[in-house]
Amino acid sequence: MKIAMIGTGYVGLVSGACFSELGFNVTCVDKNEKKVLELKSNKIPIYEPGLEALVHRNQSAGRLSFTTDLKHSVSNSNIVFIAVGTPARRGDGHADLSYVFSAVEEIAEAISGYTVIVMKSTVPVGTGQKVFDLVQQKRPELSFDVASNPEFLREGSAINDFMRPDRVIVGTSGTKAKEILAKIYKPLYLIETPIQYTELETAELIKYASNAFLAVKISYINQIADLCEKVGADVHDVAKGIGLDKRIGMKFLHAGPGYGGSCFPKDTVALVKTTQQFGSRISIVEEVIRYNQERRISMADRIISQFREGISGKKVSILGLSFKPETDDMRDSPALDIVPLLLSRGANIKVYDPVAMPEAKSLLGDKVVFSKGPETCIKGADVCVIATEWNEFRAISALKFLELMAGNVIVDLRNVYSPKDMRAAGLNYNSIGRV
Repeated sequence: MKIAMIGTGYVGLVSGACFSELGFNVTCVDKNEKKVLELKSNKIPIYEPGLEALVHRNQSAGRLSFTTDLKHSVSNSNIVFIAVGTPARRGDGHADLSYVFSAVEEIAEAISGYTVIVMKSTVPVGTGQKVFDLVQQKRPELSFDVASNPEFLREGSAINDFMRPDRVIVGTSGTKAKEILAKIYKPLYLIETPIQYTELETAELIKYASNAFLAVKISYINQIADLCEKVGADVHDVAKGIGLDKRIGMKFLHAGPGYGGSCFPKDTVALVKTTQQFGSRISIVEEVIRYNQERRISMADRIISQFREGISGKKVSILGLSFKPETDDMRDSPALDIVPLLLSRGANIKVYDPVAMPEAKSLLGDKVVFSKGPETCIKGADVCVIATEWNEFRAISALKFLELMAGNVIVDLRNVYSPKDMRAAGLNYNSIGRV
């Protein structure tokens, strides 16, 4: 079984490497020649724990390769996965499918025998049928099927999510395609991974519905945290109390500055646009989108409110810039809203992140000072803000903050530290949903 993976972004690279780890011959295709050359040399363009070793091992074993030659790769493959980007379209928020259909055009020209075209990219309902119609119109003599196999990879734990997933979703209307996809997922079936087979449209909607539900869950616990602060409750205990209910579960019940990343922001908007397109409504998600943006502003206001005289001229230390730990992804990170708001009020800002600094420099430019480490960042600060819960920040003691900082204000947007311990040391400690 030979697999072609079109696109070497986050999804394509992780999926291609993992399929090769399962024993399949995988060719990852990308138009970016520089990127392909770097991947051939085991230079990974993204930060994902374990990915560099996985790519190196499978390239050395001859199961994984990288190329710019789509035609040759597709013509020699049984299965072609499309894993190109589907960013939010400028102006209206719909998913931009231009990369998808561009890839489909090339794939249609390259297919030489029966092939299953599998959509790994996140696409709106009905895209799979449009892909089928496009290929059939272009090459009516072809024998092929189209399937939907959405990804559920969390940045920072993507390899484990692929190898030991909660479930695998496969949407297809063809029996032959179902049999072929069952073969490539057989290694996961043997470890009792639930594999759900559906129609194309159902699989496409499952992806959006899943991400939107998690975004709702995050916003819900954030609003509960706001209430906790007013009534004197502890959001950690509330989250545990409701999360122990198996119908609810513990995951995604962590109060903070709101969701970000490459998926939730664009997928929630795309789902709303789809419902509007079909004359339906999903008002809960509409409200979540609005609230999540407001949340970032309220986090900046929380930092500013620590100083009666305002934050102008104050030295602010920001620890963490990526939207979550264990990734260098800055897309829709809360920090990208919070930092500019503080700058607009005259704050002097130093920042530090273990892996996201190169990307952050391209986004924040010379408006902030980039520190070499957490202690350098903290030194001399009037207020320190924990914006991402990297493990290395957890080891910073209350006494170390007091020793290094000029002031004593800590605004912990991720609830990393114990309020009791921090305040006992003499810090003015402010966290989320805890008093």
